Amino acid sequence: MSRALIVIDVQESFRVRPLWEAISDPKIAHQADRLVQLARRAGDLVIWVLHSEPGSGDVFDPDLGHVRLLDGLERHDREPLIHKTSHNAFTTTNLQQLLTERGIRELTVCGIRTEQCVETTTRVASDLGYQVTFVSDATATNPIAHPDAPDEQSVAELLADPRTLSAEEVIRRTEYVLAGRFATITTVARLEAEAGSRA
Repeated sequence: MSRALIVIDVQESFRVRPLWEAISDPKIAHQADRLVQLARRAGDLVIWVLHSEPGSGDVFDPDLGHVRLLDGLERHDREPLIHKTSHNAFTTTNLQQLLTERGIRELTVCGIRTEQCVETTTRVASDLGYQVTFVSDATATNPIAHPDAPDEQSVAELLADPRTLSAEEVIRRTEYVLAGRFATITTVARLEAEAGSRA
């Protein structure tokens, strides 16, 4: 086993926020599960990561019960579950130790949000020497407000603001900055086809 799939923050916390109605892919759990099934069939390690902010009182506070996998995802007992408190999955966890102990050098990443925790984990992993595959259509994100927009915008106001960066633009930008520098960019279907050709 030299490869691992890291499923990042595909958790209920995001679904219960009002911004979920503007998520780029409300079926992100299905996309992530396709990768999980591929990884299991290949004998790759599946690592689950959840974002947690204990004591915050918001949707990432584990005491509120939302820090759990989205429906449609099922973790097997032997698959590690890591709770992080930083944007990337390395800094506040034992992820690197876990990977080193198992001799893993190749990572596939997916999850929420494309440009935040998934991209940041990808960049750190690349800097640590891992070969990273970023499965763009197995990530999801939301439109991003302009830096000068009011803090308490409604979703309708966010979407109506011409300065808002659309989720599609965010994903495209992430692909551009990662490709050839930090990761190989691919899709779920492409990985499934490659696995089928090896079978």
